[in-house]
Amino acid sequence: MITAPLFQLCSPLTVISPHLDDAVFSCGCLIAASPQTVVVTALAGVPEVDTKLTDWDRAAGFNSCQQAVLQRRQEDARALALLGATPAWLDCLDGQYDKHQTPELILKALVRCAAIHRGGTIVVPMGLFHSDHILVNRACMMMVMMRTATLVMQPPASASDGVDDGDAAAPAQWLFYEDAIYRRLPGMLQKRLVDWWQEGLVARPVQFASDAHHPLKMQAVEAYQSQLPLFNVEQLADIGAPERYWSLHPATCYDND
Repeated sequence: MITAPLFQLCSPLTVISPHLDDAVFSCGCLIAASPQTVVVTALAGVPEVDTKLTDWDRAAGFNSCQQAVLQRRQEDARALALLGATPAWLDCLDGQYDKHQTPELILKALVRCAAIHRGGTIVVPMGLFHSDHILVNRACMMMVMMRTATLVMQPPASASDGVDDGDAAAPAQWLFYEDAIYRRLPGMLQKRLVDWWQEGLVARPVQFASDAHHPLKMQAVEAYQSQLPLFNVEQLADIGAPERYWSLHPATCYDND
């Protein structure tokens, strides 16, 4: 079992979520333990009314894709309110509605969001398995690697972003969370760590004293009523399993160890 000393989180916390549930499923305890958290959902755009109904939305009981996203936004707002967090929904579309999303387009949407410029800690998905999670992770990696150029941009004056206007501040910390449900697939997590190593990056596990908030997290999970019936027993169990986080460091930092 991997163990690590408790990690000191720099406030405020911003969590980047691919879909309207991933942040709570993967980071609900940490969100509950961190006042003034903003959850930025990258793929929360509302599709056009004539968008063809997808198999996933049909299975969830919806009559249209637009109805599906609007209800999922309501579910997300209820879940985050239970955890004391604020949502910021970006206009990029879920991959099931638009196959033409790119990391570059998602990056542009992220850096226009005021929450990204609050400083503190930004926690992003590792990008395991699901194509949307991989796209959002790549956009976040671009933001991490180019943060000096990207984060000097001033945040927009937009009340819808859920934060006060102010000067942009570079985050003191970037952390990565294991994508709930997908992290349980055999070899998926190991492949991500190896890919980072091959890119010259070393991942180190970090732990937080947030387990006491697990009952509240599971209460928030129940808010996603349209999604939960579509998951199997093992996937639901993984949502309730301990959350895990990683920090990234250049491999050169360890050359002399």
